[in-house]
Amino acid sequence: MGKSILKEKSFDFAVEIVQLCRSLIEVKKEFVLSKQSLRSGTAVGALVREAQNAESSKDFVHKLGIAQKECDESMYWLELLKASGYLMQEEIEIPYKQAGELLKMLRSAILTTKNKFNS
Repeated sequence: MGKSILKEKSFDFAVEIVQLCRSLIEVKKEFVLSKQSLRSGTAVGALVREAQNAESSKDFVHKLGIAQKECDESMYWLELLKASGYLMQEEIEIPYKQAGELLKMLRSAILTTKNKFNS
């Protein structure tokens, strides 16, 4: 795949989530929601990497589909952390925007690949 924007953006998102969760644990002493956020936020990039080594187009779409679900779940945890008062809007702004962009990219990659093997 060479240089992959999706790979880079999903890695950057994971780094942002790791830093956010570290702050939640160290500063706010919040352990449960931060762990959930960490799992889903870092899973996106891992699944994108897995998709790059997919055995078939269907496997590629399947792995990106799971990444899409994890990305949406990450957005949920960010919303919940804000709504519950653990984080302020400005603290979730960057990772939430990153997740939204990733979600669009993942959906696009899935649709493009599906269209190729359905043609």
